Amino acid sequence: MRLLLHNIQYGTGRLRRFAWLETLFRTTTHFPNITRFVRHMDPDILGLVEVDSGSYRARRKNQAEELARDLDLFHCHRIKYPDDGLGRRVPVLNKQANAVLAREPILRTAFHDFASGFKSLAIEVEFERVTFFLVHLALGLRARHRQLLELHDLLAACDKPRLVAGDFNTLAGVWEMRMFLRATGLLSANTRHTPTFPSWAPCRELDFICHDPSIIPTRFKIPQVRLSDHLPLMFDFELAGMPPARLADDSH
Repeated sequence: MRLLLHNIQYGTGRLRRFAWLETLFRTTTHFPNITRFVRHMDPDILGLVEVDSGSYRARRKNQAEELARDLDLFHCHRIKYPDDGLGRRVPVLNKQANAVLAREPILRTAFHDFASGFKSLAIEVEFERVTFFLVHLALGLRARHRQLLELHDLLAACDKPRLVAGDFNTLAGVWEMRMFLRATGLLSANTRHTPTFPSWAPCRELDFICHDPSIIPTRFKIPQVRLSDHLPLMFDFELAGMPPARLADDSH
């Protein structure tokens, strides 16, 4: 199976340093590039961070729904702020979401709001043989560490092999993840700690794919495509009873 993770910056494609205001630009001319890339990578599970669910940027269209329709995938998504949070009351912010798309049917979906942090959503998606968690953690160090504690408890309640992916915003360094990985028993697919941000000159490892030891890695790759300010992560893996991993050509 193949997992693809990408923080797509709401499909804006803005790459200039410190130009955060440019994330308010329209996305309709750039988002087809993301669609083509995902189609080429052909993932079984796709985790998308920073998805526009219908603001003026995307001409009121939900990017997750559009991509799922174009690629014939199952999907779920949710705004990444709690129902009673400030983000739900601010225009544009109230359309900022995260999404999971998949080739096989989704058996169960749960949306968990962490008690700390402005952005505080964890999406839990159960498939037949694996459970996948998608996160986008807080920018503040203390809030982020409290979120990791809550994520640990969510993972402890899971009885299937676990995959966890997302933008962990480990701005203080990869050491932030060490205790979490040790406590959960998960392994990072990015064993060389290759940086993923910013895409034009990567120097920080902010994006992670983590997996149970029972999940057997067959390939890990960071495609060098500048479709957003984050580079995507690709992880091929096997589960017990699965056929040999694909040998597709991924030239990107």
